Amino acid sequence: MESQEIWKEVKGYEGIYEVSNIGRVRSLDRTRKALNNSIAKVKGQMLIPGRAKSGYFTVSLCKDGKGKSFTVHQLVAIAFLNHIPNRYKNIVDHKDNVPSNNCVDNLQIITQRNNASKDQFRFNRNSQYVGVCWHISRKKWYASLSVGRKRYNLGSFINEYDAHLAYQSKLKEIQNAEL
Repeated sequence: MESQEIWKEVKGYEGIYEVSNIGRVRSLDRTRKALNNSIAKVKGQMLIPGRAKSGYFTVSLCKDGKGKSFTVHQLVAIAFLNHIPNRYKNIVDHKDNVPSNNCVDNLQIITQRNNASKDQFRFNRNSQYVGVCWHISRKKWYASLSVGRKRYNLGSFINEYDAHLAYQSKLKEIQNAEL
């Protein structure tokens, strides 16, 4: 059974654009001032999304003569999951890992760290631990951690579990420093 398409206004673009729970975006019928100061009627229409290099669908929204590009999954999450974009802390994740599937049922809000952990298994990395990888030529386990744009190289280890412990220790240190 197919679910009914539900439309909600795009925050910041109320009365101009709407986004649906299945990941479609449309403009609404409206009037605007033309170049000669006359009033022009603009017919609403479904927007045709572009595709970014990352595979995510994007749309350009215009307001007061200024255009801005948005990913469709962000618009869906803001409207239906009450997502508040906050850079890299909480992000919108596609549960099925298909960036073009923007149905609200396929989206979830997770931390960047959880997403990285999810990616580790999706891409079949060689360690069972987040932030740990095997260096083939050196035959050692390496641990590293990224927070925002800062990267911490935590060293090499003979044992995979020791690399994991170094990662966890540094993560706790950073989290305690933020408090």
